[in-house]
Amino acid sequence: MSSISASAACSIPLAIAAPAAVSAAAYLNAKFGIGQDVKGLAKFTKFQKQLEALNTTDRANAFYAFEDAAKDPKSANRLFLVLPSDAAAPGQQTQWTYAEAYETMLKYAGWLKDEFSVQPKEVVAMDFTNKPQFIWMWFAIWSLGAIPGFINSNLRDNAFIHCVKISTARLLLIDSSIREVLTDEAKAALGPTDTGRAIDAVIVQEDAHDKIMLLAPYRAPDSLRQGVKYTDTSLLIYTSGTTGLPKAGNVSWGKPWSGYLFWPAFQELTADSRYYSPMPLYHSAASLLCVCACIGARCTYIMGPKFSPRNFMKQVSETKADHCQYIGEICRYLLSTPASPYDRAHNLKVAFGNGLRPDVWDAFKERFAIPTIVEFYGATEAPTATLVQSRNTFTRGTIGNTGLIGRLLSRSTTAIVKYDLETDTPYRSPSTHFCVRAATGEAGEYITWLDPDAIAEKYQGYLGNDSASTSKILRDVFAKGDAWYRTGDLLRRDADGRLYFTDRIGDTFRWKSENVSTAEVAEALSTHPAVKEANVYGVSLPHHDGRAGCAALLLNDGHSLDNASTAASLANHVRQKLPKYAVPLFLRLVKGEFEITGTVKQTKVGLRNQGVEIEKMGGDRLFWLPTVGAEAYETFAEKQWGNLSGGGVRL
Repeated sequence: MSSISASAACSIPLAIAAPAAVSAAAYLNAKFGIGQDVKGLAKFTKFQKQLEALNTTDRANAFYAFEDAAKDPKSANRLFLVLPSDAAAPGQQTQWTYAEAYETMLKYAGWLKDEFSVQPKEVVAMDFTNKPQFIWMWFAIWSLGAIPGFINSNLRDNAFIHCVKISTARLLLIDSSIREVLTDEAKAALGPTDTGRAIDAVIVQEDAHDKIMLLAPYRAPDSLRQGVKYTDTSLLIYTSGTTGLPKAGNVSWGKPWSGYLFWPAFQELTADSRYYSPMPLYHSAASLLCVCACIGARCTYIMGPKFSPRNFMKQVSETKADHCQYIGEICRYLLSTPASPYDRAHNLKVAFGNGLRPDVWDAFKERFAIPTIVEFYGATEAPTATLVQSRNTFTRGTIGNTGLIGRLLSRSTTAIVKYDLETDTPYRSPSTHFCVRAATGEAGEYITWLDPDAIAEKYQGYLGNDSASTSKILRDVFAKGDAWYRTGDLLRRDADGRLYFTDRIGDTFRWKSENVSTAEVAEALSTHPAVKEANVYGVSLPHHDGRAGCAALLLNDGHSLDNASTAASLANHVRQKLPKYAVPLFLRLVKGEFEITGTVKQTKVGLRNQGVEIEKMGGDRLFWLPTVGAEAYETFAEKQWGNLSGGGVRL
């Protein structure tokens, strides 16, 4: 630099230089996400230290968090639990403070001890719908040092029996409102075995609560809760069972503690927050990320009995909730309801959940005037999760947003690896035999690092199912002997660090030597005015390689594929929105409603297995594009199936 230029540089007034520096720093922060990464890293580091302290102080049992809230003078008299007035029985108590809830839990603990001799570390299975007794039982079991097993209250017959038996419980507590689960077949299956072991199935009658409330509170001694680490099992939560019978996920004590200590800040919860959720408590999203997050923030949890599109916003408004929770297709169902005065007559600041599809993201946010969407991605048994706090269009439709620092630091702990749909396994380099990271913007399986010498510190697997547990661990990924957790999901990250969900492995299929994302096709279909809901999957066809695209559809009122203009419009629409190979060749008009899980996720297995054989349609009608240049979807019936199965048609 010359002396003249150096002198000129030194003479720049501070009044100009300072704002310029601030502006440059703000630009760099926005472009590279430095601030969000630093904050996120600080929170995570703090949380890890808090977990270690739980082990050191022998307070890993998460019962202590509620006890602390109930005994703290600042929170003891705050409302913990509220029931919407229209969800409560006449004369039923509809709200409890932290202190009142704590006393109730201890009375339930005394009942469990005296009536059933519940012991530390044993599993107690509980099959309850959303009602206060669910929470009283849950924390009472924890207070005794035992482990609750949350049975999905929608399960019946073989799935119900299976879940109870694999829990290893000797005691099963059943909500009287679903007493029908205990059929004669179930009683026989849960009865004495060859070894003499039987499961004591107890229907908790409607008047049991009143009797329990007459008992003295029982606070079990600390000794019954001692000796557990945050990596030990705190409860059992079951997989949804969309691909077979449910598996019992071991949920470590670290998970509820993450609900207490980590998630409140990311959901923007304060002590004054009122959090409405009708999501089932047997699922971790409601129990760990809502209830535990409320306890961590010392705020109010508003328990909806079950999801109802008609009552959701009404209850949000009437309970003065400022936070709400969604899962799966809930937001789409809410958008399908008629406009209501409750749509905007509310205090909502944040909607939190997972599974909000990109095609309904903006419509949901705008119709219900919700300033912030907090979308998370993760599984109950997974060792990690991602999230995004979205207030603008930049993060619309994402499940995570990482800045430059976060991307650099996370390369050693998370990765998206190329996936081979032909072999249905992560792709490995022929020369190194190691996995290969996907390119920016390329979809691949999302995996997270595990310590190969201490896998149980982050991943506890499934109870009594070693094969399922080990199937989630990928070895020799980037180095000999390393270990990574498989999410089973295809994700992609763009150049700005935004993370997008692409599809579940097993849902994505290959057609014409190309990979087809069912989520992408469903999104394209759902933007057509005739389509109310789409569920996309691949079907095997006689004399064809790969799987052809098929979409089960629910149409909006007033629309029909028998209408030539609608059939042509839909065909033209998907051709404009999708590459040629991804255009669904078949449409199945479903009678009634789609089959969904208890967490409002579509099921595909049954539809996929039925394929396009007319005799398996159960009365549903099929339409197809018989040629590449067909201008409209046409009826597909027995004659067309005969031509296809006989080899007379090539698609």
